[in-house]
Amino acid sequence: MMEWTKLLNAGRKTGEKTAKFESVRSPFEADFDRIIFSHPFRRLQDKTQVHPLPEDDFVHTRLSHSLEVSSVGRSLGKSVGQVILERHPELKEHYSLHDFGGIVAAAALAHDIGNPPFGHSGEKAISDYFRDKGTELGLKSQMTEKQWADLTNFEGNAQGFRILTSNRYLGLRLTGATLAAFSKYPRESVIDKRDPKRRSQKKYGYFQSEKDVFAEVASRLELLSLGENSWARHPLTFLVEAADDICYAIIDLEDGCRLGLVSYKDTEELLIPIVGEKFNRRKLEESGSVEEKIGVLRALAITNLIQQCCDLFLTSENSLLEASLDTSLTELVPASNALSEIIRISLDSIYRSRKVLEIEAVGYEVIPGILETITEACYFSYLNPGKQTGKHQNIIRLLPAEMKESLDEKNLSAYDMSMLCTDFVSGMTDRGAIGFYRLIKGIDLPRG
Repeated sequence: MMEWTKLLNAGRKTGEKTAKFESVRSPFEADFDRIIFSHPFRRLQDKTQVHPLPEDDFVHTRLSHSLEVSSVGRSLGKSVGQVILERHPELKEHYSLHDFGGIVAAAALAHDIGNPPFGHSGEKAISDYFRDKGTELGLKSQMTEKQWADLTNFEGNAQGFRILTSNRYLGLRLTGATLAAFSKYPRESVIDKRDPKRRSQKKYGYFQSEKDVFAEVASRLELLSLGENSWARHPLTFLVEAADDICYAIIDLEDGCRLGLVSYKDTEELLIPIVGEKFNRRKLEESGSVEEKIGVLRALAITNLIQQCCDLFLTSENSLLEASLDTSLTELVPASNALSEIIRISLDSIYRSRKVLEIEAVGYEVIPGILETITEACYFSYLNPGKQTGKHQNIIRLLPAEMKESLDEKNLSAYDMSMLCTDFVSGMTDRGAIGFYRLIKGIDLPRG
């Protein structure tokens, strides 16, 4: 069984059991600040959440979504922490409910930080490129099975862990607790006997390049091992996931209603079962505009879901510490059926709407186009320089200085080079990717 004294590890480096608790803020609050001021986080402002970015209405970007998930996560963490501290009074000497809230808030804030441009279609586009063009270039033969799986099954969660533990961006150096809580899928890309019943093994959470880093974090916090290079989730990860699930379902539905993809009547009928006993038709009618009514229903629904998830977490504490429970909380709460219906409607009316499909189509063209150009340039400039052309040289000169420094390192492997190329592309914003694509393809001229 995992222990809270180990799971709340505030150390920031190997072997460090704790970190200095400042009088003003805890190490976990410092984690939150480091993430929110980081360059990768700011880039989320111009990354699509679900819908393209219209000029005539507000919809959520990855940045606004992440802030909302973090807010819900903080509420979940504090509510759970208050009870955990009563159950384990020995923790009160070093921790408060704000520390539980701080860990979940920081991890939730970063949960999308590794996502490439154009939403989940961006992940598929990266995978497709390496599976097809990367094989033609000869990269597969120069990698292990697991390294190749990292690239041909590209995962934004693993990219997020890579960003959070990188020495680039001055190094975020987050606490062990926040890194573990961030990791929804604490395993590598290829494992033996994956258990499909375990939510934590649905995807993977770190690349081969960060394999040793994750193992060290897991050892420091004494996460339960589920096999070679696979561990049980940190219990607070379930709250990070719940916060994302809640916002993903409720707020995407709100955006869909605002954009006219789902009628207000249908939106109301979907949210009322989640609001439950707190629903008051008379007060709702006093709210005024449709936008205000949606806002009221959204707030009540999220509040009720937070309470249900907290109740379930607390009644399941031992099962979570033993890793015998490995299912998302939102699939087990009383409102799970209502949430499932929202997801079903959203799939048909929102996620497959024409505008969403159009932005995905752009991603499938732009991302492989950029990857093909820069990966080929890097390959023939660093791994097979005898075939370097003037075009390759020009593309290399367009790359960021820090990327070129990494490419110049001795004993650069095909895997390392490919990961640097995915770093470059996945870190782009939607508009930045389109602009760079147009530039390197000769569709547009530089401006300014």
